[in-house]
Amino acid sequence: MSTPAAVPAAPAVPVLVEPTKVRGADGTVREVSVPPLAPEVRSGSLAEIPFDNARQAPAEAVLSRKQTDGTWQDVTAAEFAEEVKAVAKGLIAEGLRSGDRIAIMARTTYEWTLLDFASWAAGLVTVPVYPTSSAFQTRWILQDSGAVACAVETKEQGRLVSQERQQLGDLAHLWQFDTGALGRLKTLGKDIPDAVVAARRAALEPGSPATLIYTSGTTGRPKGCALTHGNFFAEVDNAIELLHPVFKSVSTYPASTLLFLPLSHVFGRMVAIGCMRARVRLGHAPSIRTEDLLEDLAGFKPSFLLAIPYVLEKVYNTGRATAEKMGRASSFDRAARIAQRYGEAVEAAEHGTGPGPGLKLRAARALYDPLVYRRIRAALGGRVRYAICGGSPLGHRLAAFYAGAGIQIFEGYGLTETTAAATVTPPLKPRLGTVGWPLPGTAVRIADDGEVLLGGGQVFQGYWDTERGEAVPGTEGGWFPTGDLGALDEDGYLTITGRKKDIIITSGGKNVTPAPLEDWLRAHPLVGQCMVVGDNRPFIAALITLEPDGLAHWRRMRKKEDVPMGELVHDEELRGTLQRAVDEANRLVSRAESIRKFTVLPQDFTEESGHLTPSLKLKRDAITRDFDTEIEELYRK
Repeated sequence: MSTPAAVPAAPAVPVLVEPTKVRGADGTVREVSVPPLAPEVRSGSLAEIPFDNARQAPAEAVLSRKQTDGTWQDVTAAEFAEEVKAVAKGLIAEGLRSGDRIAIMARTTYEWTLLDFASWAAGLVTVPVYPTSSAFQTRWILQDSGAVACAVETKEQGRLVSQERQQLGDLAHLWQFDTGALGRLKTLGKDIPDAVVAARRAALEPGSPATLIYTSGTTGRPKGCALTHGNFFAEVDNAIELLHPVFKSVSTYPASTLLFLPLSHVFGRMVAIGCMRARVRLGHAPSIRTEDLLEDLAGFKPSFLLAIPYVLEKVYNTGRATAEKMGRASSFDRAARIAQRYGEAVEAAEHGTGPGPGLKLRAARALYDPLVYRRIRAALGGRVRYAICGGSPLGHRLAAFYAGAGIQIFEGYGLTETTAAATVTPPLKPRLGTVGWPLPGTAVRIADDGEVLLGGGQVFQGYWDTERGEAVPGTEGGWFPTGDLGALDEDGYLTITGRKKDIIITSGGKNVTPAPLEDWLRAHPLVGQCMVVGDNRPFIAALITLEPDGLAHWRRMRKKEDVPMGELVHDEELRGTLQRAVDEANRLVSRAESIRKFTVLPQDFTEESGHLTPSLKLKRDAITRDFDTEIEELYRK
């Protein structure tokens, strides 16, 4: 049986290869590329990973499952491989054929990852569905993918899919995790010989489709991105080699992570596969409610995290709110400034542009470590030293703060079409505020209009065509046009400045990219979401929503718990605080690009309200339509 090459043995230190740069006629860097660190996988598939692990390190813990008493029970490589094989046999016994599509609609759970690998072992193609998807979204994905089976987590999800069955002619099977569906599959497949599963696995190659992941769809219907087994190998093998400190470092605590982002999203999925590939202990946290997540982090104690900026912003803002309640807000703010300066000084030293933290700064940081920074680390479980952050820019200020507080941030940039990260912060050479260099094996080009183009082994096969039953190529001359705007600096670091389709053109002809202003404001503890407006208008304005936890704290501290929300959005003190935040954000841009007016909305933008995608991106058209009156009011004389 053909098996993919094992991950190369860990070198003593991370291997860094400087990017090759190509300049345009104007002398600016227009293209950068980094050669691969991992050899190309030329045979086998992701289905082999559990079985390779079981053969190479059968007793090693590759996963942990949370028990009813709150403790975590390890699952060894040998145990997981046996479970994968048993479920794969059940899928085969149910009549699923190689190449069939199977949908998974569940939160981030052990069962999700188990069924993912079992489906591959049975030669199937998995189709993630967000557990929060509407009936229309679910029906569209199941119809478009031609899924013959769907596994859900709960009876509510099962009821939603059942209600659509009449319009889903291909859907022959519907299983439910919380009623023991995987156990029944194991029982059903007990008489299937091991050789049948082995034959299904042997038929898969790197070019075989592994999954169809449907884009969130900020406008229009989602499109199915066909990612191959080879796409994932190109992504995770090079990420494992590059991010040596995260995946391979030998320290007091073996590498581990608690995954709480949705496995329906390519970011979480890639890290789950990467952890299995590198035998990093993986846990699942199905709830992202602050209380539940903090409890899971405290129990699991991960060494690194996969996060979106919102989570890191939340931890920071919660820490400050706690300090304010204790009457220590000024002390926290001073500690934050020191951490930021320390992180910036370390970065300067690593790039050879500064001497590093001086004695006075080191002493100040040491003073605040037990008072502030250790509490921040404790909120994340106490052992976290690294965080991989993506989805949207974290921002220079918070990245420097976390670096100074003892947690190194690796920011990445990518899309579903690129199997997650196409660029990432290089270890030992971070550049705060950027999304780093190309992942090894990847090239980045800036088109004449500023659009970011990507090439590499992780770039998808194409978009799924349900009529043809295959993917239609999605690249142009080997380059994938991302729709994002960006720039490369002199050393090849990429900065994302916004979306092409989101560019606002004022009536005065000024082109404005809203992302920098929105990202800055969203990091404020009182701001939930922010959408900049001004297309064909005389100036830039903004819609701002309030962050529930931050607002609750603000109310308590000012004894305004009983003020109705309709009145609170006009509160002068609240608006004054937000105006100062807007003024700070405006420092990032020119006068013509600055926010002149804003309105505070009495409700937040949510996925349930139809204003956010499942990956928390703004649905600008829907927001503009639903808040047309508020926008018009901003421009009345």
